[in-house]
Amino acid sequence: MIGFICALGIEVEGIVKMMKKTDKRTMAKIAFYRGEIFGKEVVCCECGIGKVNAAMSTQLMIALYSPDVIINSGIAGSISGKIHIGDIVISDDCVQHDMDGTEMGDPLGQVQFNDEVRTYFPADKPTADKLAAACETLDGISVFRGRIASGDAFIASHERRQKIADNFSAIACEMEGAAVGCVCYRNDIPFAILRSISDDFNNNELVDYFEFRAAAAEHSIKVIREFIKNY
Repeated sequence: MIGFICALGIEVEGIVKMMKKTDKRTMAKIAFYRGEIFGKEVVCCECGIGKVNAAMSTQLMIALYSPDVIINSGIAGSISGKIHIGDIVISDDCVQHDMDGTEMGDPLGQVQFNDEVRTYFPADKPTADKLAAACETLDGISVFRGRIASGDAFIASHERRQKIADNFSAIACEMEGAAVGCVCYRNDIPFAILRSISDDFNNNELVDYFEFRAAAAEHSIKVIREFIKNY
């Protein structure tokens, strides 16, 4: 089974429209939709915005459905001058850019578990490769792979984005992916992050986010369709 964790309802709607034999189950006020797409079992949910919502939704999906792989799909802001609105980014790994224990001497972004510490959460390479291959079937979309940074803040200013890029060598920032990655890592579930760029590094006013998020989400849905078809 393939699991999709989405931040926005527009993304879930696109996946559900492709489903056959749809079943809905609600837990902790999160609606999970299970069905078939191209004969493959798929489950998806709208997690809401932010790392706590994303982590809760991911753990519930794992507990309820035991997916073989989880994809966090959606939109992101570019923090690279080479990546522009409409482009797609796929994670090599991810980091929580707002995890800050530096006053205690920890590196920025480091997460402390009960049994280990970790800063970067590696995506599953075969899954990321399949997402990249799905992107290649679409015309007019540039695809980039690299580190995605997540945090509980919408980062609009160029200066703040530049700081995240400098600190973590990341190429995009958003608000959920690293939380999904963290939970999947602890549960030994392969994962990858797929994000369509909705706002540009050098021209990133909030109006860009609202103007382009529908088109960006549409790009993600097209890639998801191809990914499932060839999974």
